Amino acid sequence: MAAEAGWRAQVYQVIFEADTPAGKLFDVVLLWSILLSIALVLLDSVAVVHNAFGGWLYGAEWVFTALFTVEYALRLLSAPRPLRYARSFFGVVDLLAIVPTYLSLFIAGSQTLLVVRALRMLRVFRVLKLSRYLREAMVLRQALRASLPKIGVFLYTVLTLVIIFGALMYLIEGPERGFTSIPTSIYWAIVTLTTVGYGDIAPASVPGRLLASLVMIMGYGIIAVPTGIVTVEMSRVRDADSITTRVCGHCMREGHDKDARHCKFCGADLPPRVAATD
Repeated sequence: MAAEAGWRAQVYQVIFEADTPAGKLFDVVLLWSILLSIALVLLDSVAVVHNAFGGWLYGAEWVFTALFTVEYALRLLSAPRPLRYARSFFGVVDLLAIVPTYLSLFIAGSQTLLVVRALRMLRVFRVLKLSRYLREAMVLRQALRASLPKIGVFLYTVLTLVIIFGALMYLIEGPERGFTSIPTSIYWAIVTLTTVGYGDIAPASVPGRLLASLVMIMGYGIIAVPTGIVTVEMSRVRDADSITTRVCGHCMREGHDKDARHCKFCGADLPPRVAATD
């Protein structure tokens, strides 16, 4: 039991930590493997390359998938709480990074979903020890979380407006001018209010154009609202100092202070900190 616990602890240090030489080397190799696997998926979508090297690319993709599968299994085995890791953001992304290849055995073309592996490149912040970026990421995440209620009210208001504007435009223009139904008119209102302006449906009457002008002008003011909400919340978030890449074995979250002994998110004991090496 002691030997098993020691083996799991060593694997945990290599796979989940970036403050050790072995951990950093593992993450660097992992990131390069992710980049190469994504490049293979992109190249395979080019008809000329696929016709010439399709078989080689398919075989290489299976090699990368096998490696990532072994890595995912080792993460589950070494994590103190495997289910917690599996439900975490990176746990879900790690799983999604290997599933499409296996699905391609049953659903043709599903391997193109492997581009989700690009999300795994977020680990580059840990590998390069960009602690200030980790700190900024935490500030942004907390600001977005605090902004959700306000943004929810804002989106409900926008939804109400596009329904009203869509119904009015349907009443003014009617099916003969392309506004064949209220849902179609709501689609036009969304496109116009967000200032996208596809132009596939456009009002022809004077009242319709006046209403469209009103929606366009409102769109410029409405777009700035979410940005203002998030900006205000970011100014309220206390900036954290001395952020490290240590991962809590209980909740699988990182971003702890250098001198922290307990997780700031769940309160569990943190693994001993290993001195960073350059």
